[in-house]
Amino acid sequence: MDIHITLHGRHDLTGQIYGQLRAGIIEGRLAAHARLPSTRDLAAQLGVSRKTTLDVFDRLIAEGFLRTRAGDGTFVADGLTRLPAARAEPTSARARATGIWRKMPERMSMPMPPADITLDCDFKGGVTDKTLFPFDAWRRCINQALRTQARTGGGVASYRDPAGEQELRLGIARYLAFSRAVVCNWQDVLVTQGAQQALDLLARVVVQPGDVVAMEEPGYPPARAIFSALHARIAHVPVDEHGIVVDKLPRNTRLVYVTPSHQFPLGMPMSLARRIELLEWAAKRGAVIVEDDYDGEFRFEGRPVESLKSLDHAGLVAYVGTFSKTLFPDLRIGYVVPPATLSEPLWNARQVCDLHGCMLTQTALGAFMLDGEYAKHLRRMHKAYAQRRAALIAHLTGALAHWFEPMPSTAGIHLVTRLLEPWQEARVVAAAREAQVGLYGIAPFYAGKPLLQGVLLGYGGTSVPAIERGLKRLAGVMAAMGA
Repeated sequence: MDIHITLHGRHDLTGQIYGQLRAGIIEGRLAAHARLPSTRDLAAQLGVSRKTTLDVFDRLIAEGFLRTRAGDGTFVADGLTRLPAARAEPTSARARATGIWRKMPERMSMPMPPADITLDCDFKGGVTDKTLFPFDAWRRCINQALRTQARTGGGVASYRDPAGEQELRLGIARYLAFSRAVVCNWQDVLVTQGAQQALDLLARVVVQPGDVVAMEEPGYPPARAIFSALHARIAHVPVDEHGIVVDKLPRNTRLVYVTPSHQFPLGMPMSLARRIELLEWAAKRGAVIVEDDYDGEFRFEGRPVESLKSLDHAGLVAYVGTFSKTLFPDLRIGYVVPPATLSEPLWNARQVCDLHGCMLTQTALGAFMLDGEYAKHLRRMHKAYAQRRAALIAHLTGALAHWFEPMPSTAGIHLVTRLLEPWQEARVVAAAREAQVGLYGIAPFYAGKPLLQGVLLGYGGTSVPAIERGLKRLAGVMAAMGA
């Protein structure tokens, strides 16, 4: 069959062909089981090299959009045209805001981090390395932001847009389109005080007391605390090697919170088939999906899997991101790209909550992104984190393999390793701490009884020499415990 593909110039031919084929599959113009022309025929039809069409097909096959049968050809994979279609008029499958954010309790209990102690090697998760941050470039952006702040409003001090500064929203929108396949306008982005506030605002406008909120088990405790504070009924849904088990979601679920790029804390990415299954499930029930992409920028193996937001045509997915893992947590800047039907309620909730964030840091970060400094910093950090991750895995699959089994993880700045029987995480964590090695058990991430014994190893805030030193010491600790 001939396929209509329009090429604009000779720039990025592979990307142009890939994008149009992928869109045709997702939008249903290329039906499941449809046979595609051969790479040779398609190359001749488009006037490009065969290597270009081979690269396109290899990428679509790797991502699950196409399949091959030996000697028979290449076909559109089954199930990829079943994504919920966009609708022109509101339906019960649209995300709906509620008024619960006007009735928030005075206090919300939040888990506190463990007390800081001096360790020779600390594998604490969720922290980053400030020593590698380009503070000279950041200082220039801060100075530029100060000049902007001084002349804004003609000398009259006034309040700002609750959704955030335009420069930063534009920088985020461009970054998401380029790096995370989340296509949006800058007006679609709402800047928040970290991802935690984004989750809080979403909960305020979506969840009412008694509503069912589904969370991964194990999962992210601060998110669980937010939903519990709204008197939601939390459904703890198990995960497997493909992500959250959709078959276990309660039928009356109002909101589903997931971490598909790097499941927190176990680390596996949600498969493409599972993502489609989750979107189908949510469309049938009008459930809102919160996609928390907390550290998916750092991917070390394979191709990125499509974000839920990029596959969502029914207006159900709220995409949440943060700069806490790419820059540093105390910056306190995150963002959300919500379904269109939730944009105004979220704006209202942010206005009532704290009106708006800091103009100075938002303007500086916007300049940092638009000037290209953010992309350069990500490349530097990706290289550094890849070296740290490699050092960790080398020890875990080498001298420590008698006691530890790393769980599959392709992204992020931490990994989880399973403890082989009969070892118990509490005993191992305590013994390591006595040896000045900071390990962290995964039991606190379970709402119920932990299903496995393991430890979380964060490598965002520690160096390769410290990793080498700490894991050699850990091997000695484990050997002594087994003696």
